[in-house]
Amino acid sequence: MSCKTPFQIAEAALAIGKIKCELTWGKCFVLAFLAGAYIAFGSQMAITAAAGAPWPAALPGIQKLVFGAVFPVGLMLVIIAGSELFTGNCLLPTIACLRGEGKWLGLLRNWVASYIGNFGGAVFCAYFLAVASGLLMKSPWIDYLTSIAQAKCALSFAEAFWRGVGCNWLVCLAVWLAIGSENIIGKIFGIQFPIMAFVTLGFEHSVANMFFIPAAIFANGAVTWPVFLVHNLLPVTLGNIVGGAGFVAGIYWWVFLRGK
Repeated sequence: MSCKTPFQIAEAALAIGKIKCELTWGKCFVLAFLAGAYIAFGSQMAITAAAGAPWPAALPGIQKLVFGAVFPVGLMLVIIAGSELFTGNCLLPTIACLRGEGKWLGLLRNWVASYIGNFGGAVFCAYFLAVASGLLMKSPWIDYLTSIAQAKCALSFAEAFWRGVGCNWLVCLAVWLAIGSENIIGKIFGIQFPIMAFVTLGFEHSVANMFFIPAAIFANGAVTWPVFLVHNLLPVTLGNIVGGAGFVAGIYWWVFLRGK
């Protein structure tokens, strides 16, 4: 069988979530640093591919589609190579805890370690691989990066929150589909389209924003750290938790695993 049934996906997600709840802080942090870097790779690739073409004024949707089409390489690396991504972990440890096979303290440890590690990996890449390398320091890439950071920090709390909900609903569905495949090609396809959808739609991913906005801060001070942390990262993170833990983990636990 090349693809699991939805119920089999739920059981596999449960087993993975239990393992994640049992990870030590040190292992989780190191794997999370890698995940933050992997998402940063996809983010930097998206800026490089989508900036500078003549479409922004005439065909803005095409620019978003190109941006979204290459961004998923980050989650492919996270899932296939193996690492700890906070947004995906809103799904897996949660479903294990709801089923009673994971400990809530283990979920909390996983979330905190993965969030801090993701931040470290993304900011490392933002400074050293995007800015210090000079790769995003010339037009049109620096202009595009600046516009992205400023637009993200100009969102209201409610806008950022709900865009965070939509984002991680789709991100966790991508994780769900990847679990459902028994081969790498299937996992790649399962990841590609939900991630491309969330990026093209303009939803907000907390870990990707740990790259985009710090890179702009390092490059030209387009925004400030307090504005980034309070006006974007906080509401987006809360929305990501609701989207992943509520709309994916909670619902699929209730449908497939509750009471079994």
